[in-house]
Amino acid sequence: MRGSILHMNSGGHDLGLPVDVPSTALFTDHYELTMLQGVLNSGAADRRSVFEVFTRRLPEGRRYGVVAGTGRVLDAVENFRFDSGVLDFLRERGVVDARTLEWLASYRFGGDIWGYPEGEVYFPGSPILRVEGSFAECVLLETVILSILNHDSAIAAAASRMASAAGGRPLIEMGARRTHELAAVAASRAAYVGGFTTTSDLAAGFRYGIPTVGTSAHSFTLVHDSERDAFRAQVDALGRGTTLLVDTYDVTEAVRMAVEIAGPELGAVRIDSGDLLLVAHRVRRELDELGATRTKIVVTSDLDEYAIASLAAAPVDAYGVGTQLVTGSGHPTASMVYKLVARARSADPEAPLEPVAKKSLGGKSSLGGRKWAARRADADGFAEAEVVGTGPVPAGLADRLLQVELVKGGDVIAREPLDTVRERHAAARGRLPLSATQLSRGDAVIPTEYL
Repeated sequence: MRGSILHMNSGGHDLGLPVDVPSTALFTDHYELTMLQGVLNSGAADRRSVFEVFTRRLPEGRRYGVVAGTGRVLDAVENFRFDSGVLDFLRERGVVDARTLEWLASYRFGGDIWGYPEGEVYFPGSPILRVEGSFAECVLLETVILSILNHDSAIAAAASRMASAAGGRPLIEMGARRTHELAAVAASRAAYVGGFTTTSDLAAGFRYGIPTVGTSAHSFTLVHDSERDAFRAQVDALGRGTTLLVDTYDVTEAVRMAVEIAGPELGAVRIDSGDLLLVAHRVRRELDELGATRTKIVVTSDLDEYAIASLAAAPVDAYGVGTQLVTGSGHPTASMVYKLVARARSADPEAPLEPVAKKSLGGKSSLGGRKWAARRADADGFAEAEVVGTGPVPAGLADRLLQVELVKGGDVIAREPLDTVRERHAAARGRLPLSATQLSRGDAVIPTEYL
């Protein structure tokens, strides 16, 4: 599509379903399988159990977290299968014994999973995900669930802060070259959940339907005999609505040349270096003087939420963010944990669940029992507390429960389009107190209360 900021392809292959996804069974830690062998021997494997995912604290300075990666977790659980190649690897390495390998050969998660819907915000202690089933089938999922949720939630939280700082201006995710190639796809997805509008990563566009954008790099200018030749070649190939990169040589001369070649219909210019605030003002003035009043300005160059906020008064129309986004803007993990919070005393399906919890020094203890969560609102409808409990739900909170059923009896029942997730996050962030959008350091924007 021509005439937009950068050159966009919004056609997606699917909206979140896996594309030729192989087994995820080895996306785990060695000790998950040795624990399995141990409980098969002890007789505890079939005890009904409840695991919960939560974080004890938010990253320093963050006011809220963002649940992201849930759709990928559902895909991973569905594809957690021990095929012949995986079993041969485990056998050859002597990871577990023959009895355990036989058990793994028929493994299918048959339990239930409840969780905060993807895109929702969370706070310290929020039971973000609850996995229920036999101990054996639930314990195997710990690493892959944490791997996905910790990465994606960290990226989405950074993206959300950047989206708040951008104040409605479009954000382009362009961090593929700054992280692992597979992590880049997941990061694009998480950034879209958090409020980014497009991505440069074609694999993310193919898999998740995220709009993709891109035009040219400095190398495109440098390979031509002159900047004029480069601009003319790009306009001939992509149309007058393209985005021309104007800081390879002299910005002022490049902007003049760009408008001369493309005319006032030039879609945008991109600035990738220098004092972005100063340069953006100068470029806007020059574009207006040349009659290109509708030509937009895109800025890139090591942006984070603070740099974006500092450009709020600048005549900038869109931001491209790479390194800081895909590394969580200084916090590459959400520090979530996966803890056993309840289990039955025997393998009898009717045996009642009993709360269990880790008790230790250093702030790493946890609260036992299967938990519900609700978000209490004030008279104006804004969140005022995250309420977490193990007993009956108070009548006033019954219609504000956060967890939804995601997997029932091993079957995924809650897949949804990524745009639905993105819209949910925008709505959830909008119901937080205004201080949630402050970039200054502070505690969680609402307290967590336990009942």
